[in-house]
Parts: sequence; structure tokens; C-alpha cells
Amino acid sequence: MTRGPRPKDNAVRRNKHEHAQTLSSSTTEGRALPPGLGIKTAGARRFWRTWATSPQAANWAETDWAELEITVKLVDAFYGGDVKLAGEIRQRVAKWGATTEDRSRLRMSFEDTKGQNQGDETTERMADDMDEELFRLLNDT
Repeated sequence: MTRGPRPKDNAVRRNKHEHAQTLSSSTTEGRALPPGLGIKTAGARRFWRTWATSPQAANWAETDWAELEITVKLVDAFYGGDVKLAGEIRQRVAKWGATTEDRSRLRMSFEDTKGQNQGDETTERMADDMDEELFRLLNDT
């Protein structure tokens, strides 16, 4: 014997959040890195390019871009050797949906990405830059 009322034959899912958002999986053109920020490291330039062209950036207001400018300055200092900024950077990028867990918490999802070309020349060049910079950082100690 079961407890409670019998379930409806055509159950309706009612736990869809009213603020859930589905973003396009394609990247945006984004904005150029403002030269007035004085960014010195390739890692910080790569960070800007990654976030400025992310699907999340398509919906950003001017305040979000200002927050990215502040964060890229922190990232520049991080790549310059100030590793104590890692926690602050992580907290800031979590608010934009940096990881799968962050996007789940924000109820953010992407459209289906099947059939997209992921291995372009720009991505390979960025990976080479990252390898060189990480090698330099690891050998400075």
C-alpha cells in the first residue's frame, strides 16, 4: 500500500527556475583589451580574450565589463608572481560561471555544441603562449 495521492498520469515538471538561462554556445566578438590598463603578461591578455569572447559576455552590462577590467589587473599581478591573489580571482570568475559547477549553481547552460570546430589556429597559439609562460614561472623559483 502506498502513501499519499496517486501521481498524475501526465506529470508536469514544476521545478524549472524562472531565472534559468540558456546561452548560445558560440563565442562573441567581445571587446579589445583597453591599452590604458597596462597589462604586461601574456596570461592576463589570454584571460581577457577568453572572457571577452565567452558566451557569457554576450549578455554583459557595462558594470560587468568594468569588473572584468579589475579582475584582469588582478590576473596580471598573479602572473607577475603575486600568487596570493588566486582566491580573489577564483571568487570573481565564479560569479560569471567559470566552471561547470559555477554554471550549475547559476542555473546557466549552453546550447548543444555538437559539430563545432574546436581545434583552430588561435587556440593552438594560445596554448603555446601558456606553455612558455608557465615554464618561465616555474623556473623563476
